[in-house]
Amino acid sequence: MKVAQITLVAALFFGSVAFSAPISYFANLNGFNESPVNASPGIGLAHVTIDVVTHTMLVEVTFSGLLAGDTASHIHCCTAAPEAGTAGVATSLPTFTGFPSGVTSGSYLKAFDMTLASSYNPAFVTAHGATTSTAEADLAVGMAAGKTYLNIHSSQFPGGEIRGFLEPVPEPSTLLLAGAALASLTLLQRRRRA
Repeated sequence: MKVAQITLVAALFFGSVAFSAPISYFANLNGFNESPVNASPGIGLAHVTIDVVTHTMLVEVTFSGLLAGDTASHIHCCTAAPEAGTAGVATSLPTFTGFPSGVTSGSYLKAFDMTLASSYNPAFVTAHGATTSTAEADLAVGMAAGKTYLNIHSSQFPGGEIRGFLEPVPEPSTLLLAGAALASLTLLQRRRRA
């Protein structure tokens, strides 16, 4: 495939993900994703939907199998490189408001108003322009760049027992468009070979 064709497919596939609102992110949480890696049998799923138009963030988490009761959960931002390293806590401290505490399994669903200072770690706001609007923008940019992760900490692993980097979830229409573009490119390739 030529570079121009690859660029076209990438633009079609990622373009609507990057500029649409709301944008959904997904993460598989486990000990292997921690830094440093640990042998926890714990697993979890996170789904985060951020809407920069309505200034809301919906956080959905399910988890099980932790080796000790959880002590905190939040989103960390922004790592130096996508899907690698560690970063400071971006969202509320010491944990998401109402997150189950002291348990080895559970579920969570909460919508946050991202215009409120209580939705953030004060240090994150200070380091990102000292306003909630700049903190919200930087968190959104960090998510889009693959530099944020959701972490669940426990008493056995205070630095984090399970975590996962938040990945954008393409909208069904985006997947359909990307599929159509790939199919067209495949047909074009076959015609050129024939």
